[in-house]
Amino acid sequence: MSINKQKYRQLCKEEISIPVFSMDWWLDAVCGENNCDWDVALVEKNEQIVGAIPYYIKRKAFLFNIITMPRLTQTLGPWLAPLTGKYATQLAQQKEIFTSLIEQLPPYDFFQQNFHYSITNWLPFYWHGFTQTTRYTYVIEDLTDLDQVWNNFQSNTRRVIRKAEKEVVVRTDLDIEKFLDINTMTFQRQGRSLPYSREMVRSIDAACLKHQARRIFFAEDNQERIHAALYLIWDDYSAYYLMGGGNSILRNSGAMTLLMWEAIQFASTVTKKFDFEGSMIEPIEIFFRDFGAKQIPYFQVTHMSRGMKPLMAGRDIFKALVKPA
Repeated sequence: MSINKQKYRQLCKEEISIPVFSMDWWLDAVCGENNCDWDVALVEKNEQIVGAIPYYIKRKAFLFNIITMPRLTQTLGPWLAPLTGKYATQLAQQKEIFTSLIEQLPPYDFFQQNFHYSITNWLPFYWHGFTQTTRYTYVIEDLTDLDQVWNNFQSNTRRVIRKAEKEVVVRTDLDIEKFLDINTMTFQRQGRSLPYSREMVRSIDAACLKHQARRIFFAEDNQERIHAALYLIWDDYSAYYLMGGGNSILRNSGAMTLLMWEAIQFASTVTKKFDFEGSMIEPIEIFFRDFGAKQIPYFQVTHMSRGMKPLMAGRDIFKALVKPA
């Protein structure tokens, strides 16, 4: 284990502002398969860590080093300790820290990370030849007043929830295997296989249970049929809708909409915000938007070596190389 990794593990024990997706225990759970690993670059001042960027390394056919996003991980990117001073001074500090982090990254052929939306300045990365695409998530930013949260839902969303309450009950006492069965159904309906291994999900589940950071919601009818399931995780600042699934035969019950409301209510007891994890897929975006959440931009930051650029001509090869494990 690298010295940086040891220091970062200690930081994760002490610093609650690090998002769950950047925590060491989360990275341990989602990395390590298919010749992959993770490490971290650090910037220290006065023996205190002021900046970090964990990164996930994937090697393809022993030819390419790819720094990209693990499966089921919404964001990575840099973390900054709170900065002080005038705004211009803070920007100068960000430039210094980000520049040092960039220079510490290991040699790679391709880099792509989704930065947490709290990182609003990617200019130092631009100066180092990186590019960015703006993506969006949807966030309920304040869970303290659930009546107000409910009133911000679109009327159709509230109507679907009331209907679903008459057809199903919500339970949270079923296990990860039951969830995976329902989760798999969603992809089967689309003619796709599960895009991550069941073993990876089991690893995530074990880690989240250990750190008291997950709850699974199921909607079940009086015939003991599970209509839908939702997997929620959280940190000290936000809850995140990580995964979900539904029985295609029972989709019209509105069970997933009800589960989302149940998850939001529960999230208000353990954290401050609710992050739907966004989607650039139009029908999913509409579903999230109707819960009254705020559209929040975040950066997907990319860089590639000169030798990697010719692969852009072969899109299928390129996509296969950067596809998360």
